[in-house]
Formats: sequence, C-alpha cells, structure tokens
Amino acid sequence: MTRLIWNHACTVGVKAMDDQHGILVDAVNELRLAVVRGSGRESLRVLLDRIVEFSALHFVSEERLMEQSAFPGLGEHHAEHKRLLAQLRKAARSLECEDGFAMGALLASLREGFTTHIGALDRQYGPWLNERGIR
Repeated sequence: MTRLIWNHACTVGVKAMDDQHGILVDAVNELRLAVVRGSGRESLRVLLDRIVEFSALHFVSEERLMEQSAFPGLGEHHAEHKRLLAQLRKAARSLECEDGFAMGALLASLREGFTTHIGALDRQYGPWLNERGIR
C-alpha cells in the first residue's frame, strides 16, 4: 500500500473535521510504516487500536455537528460509521488472535475506506455546515 497523502480532495471545509481527517491519515500512514518495517504484532495492534479509538471519536464529532445542523444525510452517515467501526474492530480482534493476519489487505481496506468515505459522504456535509456558519 502506498502512503495516504493529505490534499485538497480530502477537505470537507470544516476545520475541526479536516484536522481530524489529517490525524487519521497520519495514523494510517504510521501503521503502514510499521508493517513495512516488520514491527511485531503487539506494536501493530497498538497502532490499529489507536485508529479504532480515534475513528470512533471522530465519528461522534461528525455526527454531533450533523445533528446540531439538522443535516439530512445523518442517518446514512451514521449507518456507514457503524459499518466502518465494526470492520475496524473485527480487524483489531483478528490481528490479536490470528496467525498470519493479512495486514496488506487491511491497509488496502483502510485506504479505500478512507478515500471513499470522505469523497462520497463527508464532502456532502461540508457545504451544508458551511451554509449554517460552521467552518
């Protein structure tokens, strides 16, 4: 997996959310680098757990902003957050319990999930929130 690069296409126009997306990019890149360097399972588990925990906090932050502004796509967004968190938690459990866990597949899934989620869903709420004074 190549490194995730933070660029204009990743922005939603809400500073707090853009900052959090940047933190997630850094965390995924840190996990990728640990895999490339051959870090042990425990180190990888700690990094993945950090991604899971921060993702959960980030999703709550996004949903709170959407709820406060009556964003019409909140239900769809919440369902996708729930699906992504379940996928991340399953991967974290698998990493902890399974020999030969496929980190390459997980990294590819994280990359795809991140770019698709921001591109398809998060970019929808940015203009809505901006119109309501949230930047």
